[in-house]
Amino acid sequence: MVGTNVNSDGIHGPSIQIDPLFPYYDNRSPESIAEELAAAGYSIVHYFVVNEKKVNEKLIKALHERGIFVWALVLGNGTFSTESYPDGWREWQMGLLKPCNDGYTRLSYFSPQYVQWKKRAIASLLTGFPFDGIEIAEPYFPEWDGIKRGVYGDVGPLAQTAFQKQYGCNMPNFVNPKSPDYYKKNNEVYQKWIRFRVHAVDDFIDQMINGEGGAREARPDITVATWSLAVDDGPDSPERLREMQGLDAVSMIAKVQPDLHVLQTHWPDWTKSRLPADYIRNYEPFRREIRKHYPDMPIAVQADIGSARNMIRDRGWLNTFVVTVKELGYESWAAYEYHIGGYMYESRPFPIRATRMNDYEAMISFNKRIDPESCQLFKDHFGVYDEVGFRFARIESIYVDGNRLYMESKRFPRSSFELTIPRIRDTPELWLFKDYKSHEVAAGTHIRVPASIT
Repeated sequence: MVGTNVNSDGIHGPSIQIDPLFPYYDNRSPESIAEELAAAGYSIVHYFVVNEKKVNEKLIKALHERGIFVWALVLGNGTFSTESYPDGWREWQMGLLKPCNDGYTRLSYFSPQYVQWKKRAIASLLTGFPFDGIEIAEPYFPEWDGIKRGVYGDVGPLAQTAFQKQYGCNMPNFVNPKSPDYYKKNNEVYQKWIRFRVHAVDDFIDQMINGEGGAREARPDITVATWSLAVDDGPDSPERLREMQGLDAVSMIAKVQPDLHVLQTHWPDWTKSRLPADYIRNYEPFRREIRKHYPDMPIAVQADIGSARNMIRDRGWLNTFVVTVKELGYESWAAYEYHIGGYMYESRPFPIRATRMNDYEAMISFNKRIDPESCQLFKDHFGVYDEVGFRFARIESIYVDGNRLYMESKRFPRSSFELTIPRIRDTPELWLFKDYKSHEVAAGTHIRVPASIT
């Protein structure tokens, strides 16, 4: 089912994450989205599947038409939307030390019902839509420094029962220092608990990918990526991440046998407002351990470029990040999420391509979404330069599709000509942070429109 026009292997080169449920992708054609991403230089897209029932197949096909490889990126340890979940899903939830009402539902790897449902959901996703790859991001247990913060799990009855069955003893106690089972008192049991959690993460992903009815059985042609976190918290960060969140990249790779492994930037790093653009140099303990055991395993690294207002990364930061990625020998990099990067807030709209539809109609493609109202407002300000000289175009009809501007004028010459572009603005109302000022096309901007072929 892999798209026949895809010319990327999904492993090498720059990639970008998109969540098509954001307003930036609403009310525009799939072709306009695909064109904008391709123009930005991406041949690989990680399609974030927030809701398995809301997948845009036309967008996947439009990306394929641009030669773009499309990963299905699903979350492993929970969901932002239970809309498609069956009755009884609440019984699948993780138990945490303290309630956490952050809009994310965490689900237990020790629920056989959840594991089987999720596996079927992934298989159905891959047979129902022409994705080229499957990846399970954020498969960890919560959370970094979770015992101290209370956001720690899974400590619910499902986990307790599974641990008791496997080891014949109670799981550690994390709240009462006087308990004989307190995790700092009984190190033997605590070490079993750490291994228990690592195996649970690995076994879950293995079931999703390699289990009966899993991804590889449903789609033998599918490319597979595993994900684990990386964090800059000293040379023992890999060991601490293993302890806190059950993540061990080497054991995960050994179990699942992926085609690619992705190191995802952890929130203690990406939330830093002054995170150096070359911060992944401090992820070398993670990468080095993978290379030691799997020297030929392709590795990618993922960054966040704007999820919080205080840490929006500008174009210069991203360029330095990319240079560092190449210098360190990663096969690929990804960023969350295309339209939240600093370049969206700082760059002007500008035309990148002109297409002649017929004698009197042309399509002008821009680097980003443009505002339909400003196009209407300035429709009498477009100008034509050709061998005759300059004249206003007198646009008779105008239509905007995302980053595309369709316009018709009887004054368009059949030969090639220069079209001057007026002060069209971009769309801050569709950005993640909507109170930024809009940008206008720079004065004097023009683009060559090809000759009509009709």
